[in-house]
Amino acid sequence: MTAHKPGDPTTLNRLYGRSQGRPLRKGQQELVDNLLPQIAVPEEGPVTAQRLFGQDCPLHFEIGFGGGEHMATRADMLPDHGFIGAEPFVNGVAQALMHVRDGGLANVRIQHGDALQVLERVPDGALSFVYLLHPDPWPKAKHAKRRMMNDGPLDMIAAKLKPGGEFRFGTDHPVYLRHALMVMRRHTGQFEWLVEGPHSWQVRPGGWPETRYEAKARRLGHEVWYFRFRRK
Repeated sequence: MTAHKPGDPTTLNRLYGRSQGRPLRKGQQELVDNLLPQIAVPEEGPVTAQRLFGQDCPLHFEIGFGGGEHMATRADMLPDHGFIGAEPFVNGVAQALMHVRDGGLANVRIQHGDALQVLERVPDGALSFVYLLHPDPWPKAKHAKRRMMNDGPLDMIAAKLKPGGEFRFGTDHPVYLRHALMVMRRHTGQFEWLVEGPHSWQVRPGGWPETRYEAKARRLGHEVWYFRFRRK
């Protein structure tokens, strides 16, 4: 297997696609203007639990949190853990901020932008969980390098997870699924697949909140797959 170094720009994704859809409502824009600066990930320097939350605690990182419902539910379930979420789509950031405000969630920090730019500033071995749920599939073969499930990002995720830490991946897209499993086979030295049979990837595990993308996929009749990998 070819070695891939975290931080190597030839193996890492950059931000692709649009960053805004419909105009924000007044209340959403106020949250982006006022609440986001209070809980935003610092633009420079190390990203540590002590710096973000004022204490050492288990750290979770969600790549592309969509509307933030998974992150917010997990943060509410685990109030003594710290959650970092990155999302380039400002409408999703606004929705996540609503969850933070309504839930009184003091243990969430948000990056409006590229997840990998924040992830590379997290100290190695600092994360307990990393989540990649229903990422953009980029279904065309010529766009495969844009997928988050590629060697460079996975090397970085492996480096940032502590031994025994967990990487969770979910998708309803069969092309992305095949690609992701192919890539993960190249990383068996870093990750152990937590699987006990078909139910392990066909049934959402306990403590894994449903996202709005997953709910939409089910309404459309799509099958959804769930994967848990432990950092060796």
